[in-house]
Amino acid sequence: MCVVCLPQYKGMANLHIFEDWCGTSISQLQKNLHYPLYPHTRTTVKKLAVSPSWTNYGLRIFGYIHPYTDGDFLFAVASDDNSEFWLSEDENPDNLKLRAYVGKTGREWTAPGEYGKYASQISDLIPLQKNNKYFFELIHKQNDQGTDHVEVAVSLILCVCVCVCVCVCVCLHADESSLKTVDVNHIPQTFASHVTPPQRSSETPPHGVDMLRADPRDSFHQVPLLDKARLQGVLPDCIYNPSYIIKGYPLIRYQGLQFVHLTYVYPNDYTRLTHMESDNRCFYRGNPYYLERYGFSNYIQLDSPENEEIKYKENNDQDDNNIPIKHKNVVNHLQITQHPHQNPLYNETNERKALVIAAPSNKEYNNRWDHVNDARKEEEIHDSAIHIEEVKDGGDEEDTWANQGYSEEDDYDLLNRAVFDVEVKWSQTFQAKPLDLHALRTDWIDLKCNVSGNMLLEESEALSVVEAFMKKLNKKFPRQFSLERIVNIEKKPDYNRGSRYLLELDLQEASGRHLRLVQYIYVKRTEDQGFHKKQKGQDAELKLCNPYSFYWTPTATVHFIVPVKNQARWVQQFISDMEELYRTTGDQNFNVIIIDYESTDMNIEQALQNSYLPRYRAELTQDDGCHSVLAYKGLSLSQDDHSIVFLCDLHIHFPPGFIDTVRKHCVERHMAFAPIVMRLNCGATPLEPDGYWEVNGFGLLGIYKSDLDSIGGMNTKEFTDRWGGEDWELLDRILQGGLEVERLYLRNFFHHFHSKRGMWNRQVKSIHSG
Repeated sequence: MCVVCLPQYKGMANLHIFEDWCGTSISQLQKNLHYPLYPHTRTTVKKLAVSPSWTNYGLRIFGYIHPYTDGDFLFAVASDDNSEFWLSEDENPDNLKLRAYVGKTGREWTAPGEYGKYASQISDLIPLQKNNKYFFELIHKQNDQGTDHVEVAVSLILCVCVCVCVCVCVCLHADESSLKTVDVNHIPQTFASHVTPPQRSSETPPHGVDMLRADPRDSFHQVPLLDKARLQGVLPDCIYNPSYIIKGYPLIRYQGLQFVHLTYVYPNDYTRLTHMESDNRCFYRGNPYYLERYGFSNYIQLDSPENEEIKYKENNDQDDNNIPIKHKNVVNHLQITQHPHQNPLYNETNERKALVIAAPSNKEYNNRWDHVNDARKEEEIHDSAIHIEEVKDGGDEEDTWANQGYSEEDDYDLLNRAVFDVEVKWSQTFQAKPLDLHALRTDWIDLKCNVSGNMLLEESEALSVVEAFMKKLNKKFPRQFSLERIVNIEKKPDYNRGSRYLLELDLQEASGRHLRLVQYIYVKRTEDQGFHKKQKGQDAELKLCNPYSFYWTPTATVHFIVPVKNQARWVQQFISDMEELYRTTGDQNFNVIIIDYESTDMNIEQALQNSYLPRYRAELTQDDGCHSVLAYKGLSLSQDDHSIVFLCDLHIHFPPGFIDTVRKHCVERHMAFAPIVMRLNCGATPLEPDGYWEVNGFGLLGIYKSDLDSIGGMNTKEFTDRWGGEDWELLDRILQGGLEVERLYLRNFFHHFHSKRGMWNRQVKSIHSG
């Protein structure tokens, strides 16, 4: 086989870098939101041999190859991790063919210069002509491990088994030195790099995430809304003054978080991140130590075999240290240091007796195992000392290791010693009660648990409330409406005075037309329930009423306020997402306000003008301020006091009905909305959403401008030039102003992963600088 070698390169090729993206395969790189048009960096490279000494990135190198002579050429590629080398039959990028590659699964890699590890690394013979140029593309993906590198070797085949290293001339596909980030028309979108995004399936959710299944909530905003004027008189008005309102209550700085409670929903919206519970099992209440060690053995009750009774070992320690161990192999494991005849689980005939014991307390466990571990450590140290001593004395190292094994006498004793294996009773049965862990949760925000999702409302309560409302509706409009589906119910409990519900019902008129009813109602607490007893939706007579002045405005304008600086690829993506919202909903009552802090990588005003957005505004500022200062400038651009301002982030993926969701949960003079966003992990996408809920962040906030003005607006005095804490400080003032804050885990509401490299005033420091 001909030996390929790294040639001498002349010229330059285009190099595009996609940073902050985990994974090892090319397919993982192609899932990047900005690939291939909006790389983090666009530069050039002089050789097809690159090693940046960096982590979690992808490279795309492309241009033209000019052969210096006619002939048959071999190309080979080596890399850590995966890579692909594509070469066209001519200068047309559309005629690219995959010639050589390192792996497809992400598990493949090579050492630098190792071209023979995989059969796929070396191409077939490729005839090239001197007077032609050929478009090429080299794609590389690197994770956070190993020595990152990618290189292409070239050899000219002179005759059978005779090949020589050659000089290869490469040239740019385009000169990008004077172009801005948003100038992308010149970038080739080839078969190698441009991949059609996968479509969401309603049958089997991608990535095994139930939250991605189709849900009526996701498209309910498209159903015509039942005019609230038609609902007048269905329920009587009542005073709405929840007991949890803390207007004027003095708060310690950042104490407001303790007064925000979660909302109950029905039916299940599957916001619980079950696919992430291998990393975080906080949903299952219990001692983490015992959960890790004994699993869920305390959730089951083993059935007693005939002629035997399950006996529990008495223990007076605290409950957390008394989890019953039901599995026999666990029992045996705890007794492994005892000889069979000493083991209390065996009788004189070596038959098992009691099958259930109590787990040891931490103190008992340490007392039991510490001497074993110490003995093992001493034995290891002793063995090492013997090995080192014999090597120093000139003994043969191979013999030394052999001498540490069993002698013939030891082997004889081992073979003739009684050894007992664990008995496995495959027919063992058990009992388990139905387990509803949601019922054990409280509506307090648990900052340590970021996978739980929304609280679930009991079905019986939800159905009782809907049934009571439909009776009232049918009483006023006999035989005009029928209930087709309960799309969504949200409950905010107030155990002292009553509970507020948001009803979202799919109704069908007598004519057959579907209408959506979206209405806040209030269920008063009845006297016979007791002061501390929770409101139950299944009570015989529910006192339903309209909470006075507590209603949402379907046509309220929503202003999205976003501060930016030099994040052109993210700005372009944000504009595209807003365009998609507009195309999906046809909603013209929203406004995009971008506060631009001297960006040099794009003309934001021009980008907005070229978009399909119905309303937008770009404001250029020179203030070197933090989020509060820039958001304040955005607030000043929204003139309507009765409009909603949504303090937004640039790196957000919005669900289709997001604008309507913001309107429903912002009630002027009463309530602000702080949706909980899911932060995607590095390399995760909205269709493969590995990540966690941002339970402690309140930076994404919707509130009526009049309400924000009434509490003093943004704190631009204290947070003039620093970031962090401004969202919690604003939360304190919102609650002290007498407003509620609705807190919901929002389906398909994602924050894209990104690092802070290149953001705001961060500069790149050369590793060669002193």
